[in-house]
Amino acid sequence: MGRLFGTDGVRGLANGDLTPELAMAISVAAAHVLIGVEGHRPLAVVGRDPRASGEMLEAAVCAGLASAGADVVRVGILPTPAVAFLVGELGADLGVMLSASHNPMPDNGVKLFARGGHKLPDEIEDEIESAIEANAAREWTRPVGEGVGRIRDLADGNERYLAHLLASLPHRFDGLRVVVDCAHGAASAVAPELYRRAGAEVIAIGAEPDGLNINDGVGSTHLAPLREAVVAHGADLGVAHDGDADRCLAIAADGSVVDGDQIMAVLALAMKDAGTLTENTLVATVMSNLGLRLAMRAHGVELLTTGVGDRYVLEALRERNLSLGGEQSGHVVMPAYATTGDGLLTALHLMSRIAATGTPFGELAAVVTRLPQVLVNVKVADKAAVAASHDVAAAVAAGEAELGETGRVLLRPSGTEQLVRVMVEAPTQELADTIAHQIAKVVADAS
Repeated sequence: MGRLFGTDGVRGLANGDLTPELAMAISVAAAHVLIGVEGHRPLAVVGRDPRASGEMLEAAVCAGLASAGADVVRVGILPTPAVAFLVGELGADLGVMLSASHNPMPDNGVKLFARGGHKLPDEIEDEIESAIEANAAREWTRPVGEGVGRIRDLADGNERYLAHLLASLPHRFDGLRVVVDCAHGAASAVAPELYRRAGAEVIAIGAEPDGLNINDGVGSTHLAPLREAVVAHGADLGVAHDGDADRCLAIAADGSVVDGDQIMAVLALAMKDAGTLTENTLVATVMSNLGLRLAMRAHGVELLTTGVGDRYVLEALRERNLSLGGEQSGHVVMPAYATTGDGLLTALHLMSRIAATGTPFGELAAVVTRLPQVLVNVKVADKAAVAASHDVAAAVAAGEAELGETGRVLLRPSGTEQLVRVMVEAPTQELADTIAHQIAKVVADAS
């Protein structure tokens, strides 16, 4: 079989690509790989977002884990970072979150967490895939009698998570008016309650999940309703979560979009002022706008870049014991409080900074001046030929020479399609367009 795991777990059309049988097989294999201590009664935490298919897949995952001898704690509908937190809080060996994040409702996914609530490295995912194949090829020794896992519900998972987040709050934001868009997703119950407890006046939209409407015209991938609501209610800001609430984007009072780069910049400067930004370093991916690097340089903050994907941000944070990182898409990681991206935690600290400084959100976000950015997807026959092409290398070098310190060029092959992505940032949109399309033509000719 092809590789099951993508950049964030296993994802596909629920009951099409992602069947109950596959979900059960993943859970059994994960139990075998991640829970291998003789004489130890393993514990697993299972949560989900509100998708209708989550009910079906939750039953399959719980059955698979119990059949492998693991006791299961069902926490119900909670954000992905809440499940990761509860894995650590309960001392569990394994966590499973059923969500397809920002994908539309017909899709669903399986995200796995190891002990402590950490995401899995590639090599562990590969072991799980091998275990799935091995279990399919032959019967494995199943526990019987008292060895079969038990399944119970955790009634106060949301309260534990809320208390954990509120304990991290550096400054209350009483009186701040915020509109929160919960994408009809996993944050619908907990996000408005969290912000109210921290002092905000909260207007909630996209907070009526029915199992079918998750991400449907709302949330971090559809910002228009939030922009309209922020302006209409005269709010200080708007916060947009995705379906599983592991990220957030924001809207300033004037309706302008504040992306993950700007959010990271605001948080980095707040932490620098507080003396909690380790090594005065922020971690971001190569896709972050050059404007973020320039802003951080101007304020004495180093920007460490990684490959695309929050897992690579997490790896860099853990390797150097750093305190803040994230992606332009709104995944922000604060390792002092979370093992993964947490949209609610991010928004909480963002609003705390606004309240502590008394500065309008739009003014805080303006620390980053985003350079015009162009992304051209070039269909190619052979990505390897493009990578080896001297003509492509020369075109990139010419573009970089023309831009100097005022812009940059990035070529990135797609991991799933026969595409090479050409990204150019420049002082003007016209120059970015010109250089991007010049390089894109050379890339197309080289393949």
